[in-house]
Amino acid sequence: MSKIGVITFPGTLDDVDAERAVRRAGAEPVALWHADHDLHGVDAVVVPGGFSYGDYLRCGAIAKFAPVMTEVIDAARKGMPVLGVCNGFQILCESGLLPGVLTRNAGLHYVCRDQWLKVENNTSTWTTRYEQGAELLIPIKHGEGNYMADEAVLDELEGEGRVLFRYAGDNPNGSQRDIAGITDARGRVAGMMPHPEHAIDPLTGPTDDGLGMFLSALDALVAA
Repeated sequence: MSKIGVITFPGTLDDVDAERAVRRAGAEPVALWHADHDLHGVDAVVVPGGFSYGDYLRCGAIAKFAPVMTEVIDAARKGMPVLGVCNGFQILCESGLLPGVLTRNAGLHYVCRDQWLKVENNTSTWTTRYEQGAELLIPIKHGEGNYMADEAVLDELEGEGRVLFRYAGDNPNGSQRDIAGITDARGRVAGMMPHPEHAIDPLTGPTDDGLGMFLSALDALVAA
């Protein structure tokens, strides 16, 4: 059975939900602690949402120095699939695994609601279970989800098909080009502000639209 690690930092909120999503997809969740110096043999990693280290300095700015992130960065550069959700997305950007930065929401208000997304790329490790152009209903909950990068980086993301999701309808946080999620050049490291782990079962979330993220990764691991 494939093993997917889920990291807990001081201030992490969504690690248990991420572990549940991994289990629901058919993989074995492995709890990883921020102070770990190894990844305990996992095949992929989820960096979940929350407020790592209280979001002091900037969101994710301290977490990138955690011992476990040294291991994640090295493994990701060797090809291990990594998904960062919300605060996890912020951490991946701060760590240099993904370009750009997440800043305060336009209007400076925290947003918490179910949000429609459009699938822009269904060829990444984390999105193969979706149809191109499909619309998903996924919860969001963040105060600093405004994705920003310079125009050259945005053009590169667009030109290489590395935008995974866009906000459909209105843009809840002001993200440039309505970007809700991106991937690295190999399609194996992904970051997104919406929370797929909160949409794996219609009984507990608005839909099960988020489960496809975890099933996609499991497909890739099984095929490897």
